[in-house]
Amino acid sequence: MPLNLIFMGTPEFSVATLKALHEAGHKIVAVYTQPPRPAGRRGLELTKSPVHQVAEELGIPVFTPVSLKSEEEQRRFRDLNADAAVVVAYGLLLPKPILEGTRLGAYNGHASLLPRWRGAAPIQRAIMAGDAETGMMIMKMDEGLDTGPVALTRVVKINPDMTAGELHDALKETGAALMVEAMAALASGDLRLTPQAGEGATYARKISKEETRIDWTRPGRDVHNHIRGLSPMPGAWCEMELGGRLERVKVLRSTRVDDMGGEPGEVLDDFLTVACGTGAVRLLELQRAGGKVVTAADFLRGAPVKKGQRIR
Repeated sequence: MPLNLIFMGTPEFSVATLKALHEAGHKIVAVYTQPPRPAGRRGLELTKSPVHQVAEELGIPVFTPVSLKSEEEQRRFRDLNADAAVVVAYGLLLPKPILEGTRLGAYNGHASLLPRWRGAAPIQRAIMAGDAETGMMIMKMDEGLDTGPVALTRVVKINPDMTAGELHDALKETGAALMVEAMAALASGDLRLTPQAGEGATYARKISKEETRIDWTRPGRDVHNHIRGLSPMPGAWCEMELGGRLERVKVLRSTRVDDMGGEPGEVLDDFLTVACGTGAVRLLELQRAGGKVVTAADFLRGAPVKKGQRIR
């Protein structure tokens, strides 16, 4: 039996779930998403979120409140008379009247194996911590931060060189299929909820600009996880002397080289292998300021980096 759903999401990660629910035959009575934001080189154009754009293509009414705390917004939400709300990376906290504003409650698609990595950046934090697996979970939302009871889980392996972007793409498809399954079970009265474990909770805080710089004094394992955990956005970076001046360079892909070593930041060969606190990493994809992402071989053709040079 199809449900009348309110969908709440903002980034491209959420789009797959919105489309999947629509294709499964559920009626999306409204979409809630973040308001249009400045974009473009000069930040002068207001750009609608990916979810906003897709909702309009599907002919679904869109609401973009800056807050859901007012009685007026809460009344409008209730007046939609939805069976349930589906939330995937929306970006606003849902007050209790919103959580209780549908017949069956609000259900969140979260990209981690809760209670590990509650919070804003679970994909990046899982990779940066060196986790071997993560997953998608569907939970019924309560007033806590990702603390509600869990309905369904799918585990996804994290390969040793997998980037956050690649894991993002795997999880968004997994999450879309899992939410369709959850809503089918909810419609038939078969959705079972299990309280989260009381131990093992970690918090996936938002990525800050201050932590994006590569610290070559850390072990090679940690440097590699840092690089891939921040790829493609916002991107880990370092400083190299190129053409006689110090230039900021993003590193988007790397691999570990445990049988080489040197002073932290030292270039060890002609293939951009860089020494860390222990071991080394080989840089595979890089991006100069204002340039395209290129392979290490192409980068070296345009910006020679010699063995023995120090990278900061």
